[in-house]
Amino acid sequence: MTDLGQFIDGLPKTELHLHIEGSLEPEMLVALAKRNKVAIPFDSVEDVRAAYSFTRLQDFLDIYYQGADVLRTEDDFRVLALAYFDRAAADNVRHAEIFFDPQTHTARGIPFGVVADGLLAGMAEAEARHGLTSKLILCFLRHLDEDDAFATLKAAEPWLDRIVGVGLDSSEVGHPPSKFERVFEAAAAMGLKRVAHAGEEGPPAYVAEALDLLHIDRLDHGNRSLEDPALVNRLRDSAMTLTVCPLSNHKLCVVDDLAAHPIRRMLDLGLRATVNSDDPAYFGGYVNANYRAVAPLLTRDQVATLARNSFTGSFLPPETVAAHLAEIDAYMDSQ
Repeated sequence: MTDLGQFIDGLPKTELHLHIEGSLEPEMLVALAKRNKVAIPFDSVEDVRAAYSFTRLQDFLDIYYQGADVLRTEDDFRVLALAYFDRAAADNVRHAEIFFDPQTHTARGIPFGVVADGLLAGMAEAEARHGLTSKLILCFLRHLDEDDAFATLKAAEPWLDRIVGVGLDSSEVGHPPSKFERVFEAAAAMGLKRVAHAGEEGPPAYVAEALDLLHIDRLDHGNRSLEDPALVNRLRDSAMTLTVCPLSNHKLCVVDDLAAHPIRRMLDLGLRATVNSDDPAYFGGYVNANYRAVAPLLTRDQVATLARNSFTGSFLPPETVAAHLAEIDAYMDSQ
């Protein structure tokens, strides 16, 4: 029998919580800055890596937006996406549903289409290269206002047949889901799925708002839901998928100690938890590293449950989900 680390490496899985801008590795950041003649406050790759140190979400966001400034051309976004998918394929990811933040780029004068077309090109290339399928989720930046979100949704209209849903990210505290109720309603009318970051740094009440006002199809993070037993019961009874990000939780001090991460408790409570990498270039690891980080807390069957949850919580059609679940079953039988 293989050890749990080797088991994780070979386990088919999907990733449901990945910010593509957060996969910008220091080496690529420096290379793109040079290519695009963008001034950055770092002299070397080592300086960039040293700067990836945070004590809270806002510390991370400050450098995240600074790093995104090196992304200027359609090819930059293609290369960024393909680099992520190469890493994901090596981790046996079969499908990924990736976030992108168009407002981060349009505010710098980069047209929406440059971002979307570059990412879509990378996604197509990854499928041809690895057989790895993917979907694109447009995230609204919650520290900006509702009008800006509506303008972004309007700009996205020519690409909506290639965007599966909308999400909500950036600074959570002080920016409750209720701020975006109307734009999420508009997105739903366009046939888009809805997800939202809630209950990472924000309180359980933000999770309730995301459910009641945004009518989300999937909950990103959701750790602080555990503080409210009635909310836990609601999430369990509705089979709501939670996209949990262990290394991110630790790096941003949402969880003080990975040995005390709540992923085991989530599973024991019957929650449909999954494991994801969030912003892997900044938080120290891609999806298998996140599985390995919490593996000491879990049994082999629980690790497999996390992978199954990642497929059942995806926006893939039921027959495709069933095929992936059958592959997990076959893998389990072979171990």
